[in-house]
Amino acid sequence: MTSSDPPAVPKYRRVLLKISGEALMGPEGYGISPHILGQIAAELLDTAKLGVELALVVGGGNIFRGVSSSARGMDRSSADYVGMLATVMNAVALQDALEARGLVTRVQSAINMPQLAEPFIRRRAVRHLEKGRVVIFAAGTGNPYFTTDTAAALRAMEINADVLLKATKVDGIYDRDPKKHPDARRYDRVSYMECLQKDLNVMDMTAFALCRDNRLPIIVFDMTRSGNIKRVVTGEPVGTTVVPE
Repeated sequence: MTSSDPPAVPKYRRVLLKISGEALMGPEGYGISPHILGQIAAELLDTAKLGVELALVVGGGNIFRGVSSSARGMDRSSADYVGMLATVMNAVALQDALEARGLVTRVQSAINMPQLAEPFIRRRAVRHLEKGRVVIFAAGTGNPYFTTDTAAALRAMEINADVLLKATKVDGIYDRDPKKHPDARRYDRVSYMECLQKDLNVMDMTAFALCRDNRLPIIVFDMTRSGNIKRVVTGEPVGTTVVPE
């Protein structure tokens, strides 16, 4: 952008961004990469400067995955609760990185832990957003058997978000796995019904049904490309948009 270019104008007033835990680990393959955390925080700062009300849901797969641990013999409920705690660790780390860059944030947890986070209270979350604070929702829904995708869809509905942004390592939704099929076709825009008919696996079915039933648009995009969060928020054609029929 040159000095003569008009400032970017956000297309969405309030967004919920779902970040996978795996996005935080970088090349190490485990845990939290300070370098990656800093990059994400810098992009979120640029996005918040547009005046967008920004809420986040972060996963915990870089630390612990409940489903895979359950498959290895751990009780599913116990495994899911440990996974929820992993999301709180990621949320606090992300909060620290954002506040180091001057953003005021609040972590709200679905599991009560007052030393680390506020309890999730919908009206309080909305008030934080209205005051320009970034709200990070942690601990999923607070219930086992529900993914952080479902938590993202649920929180997006509760705060009346305009769109759910699903940040991934792939640049959208394809008709087949692009890693296995070089000729896979990427969709720029697809309906909820097409996703179901073609089994496109946008997110888990509970989360997808919540978005479909409440007509909440979903944008799936590549978070690894610098500047993409801001591009999506300003309406540039990035990734794949899932819309009502």
